[in-house]
Amino acid sequence: MEQVARLVFLGRLEDQAGTAELAVPIGPLEDILAGLNRELAVILLDERVRLALNGRLVPQTGAIVLGAGDELAFLPPVSGG
Repeated sequence: MEQVARLVFLGRLEDQAGTAELAVPIGPLEDILAGLNRELAVILLDERVRLALNGRLVPQTGAIVLGAGDELAFLPPVSGG
């Protein structure tokens, strides 16, 4: 059985990804994003998009390595002011 992790897209990011979640191979996030549609990867790397790994907010994308069964949620920027 292949080792996979899940990317979860919330709010408007779900619309942009075309799906609520996506099973991806495990490994460094930068490698996983490189395998996605380029336009989607650019949107997900926006500094205003927040990430939650297994339910906990993480400060940066560079150090994230997904393991089997991990869930990485992408939270869209909150508008308002």
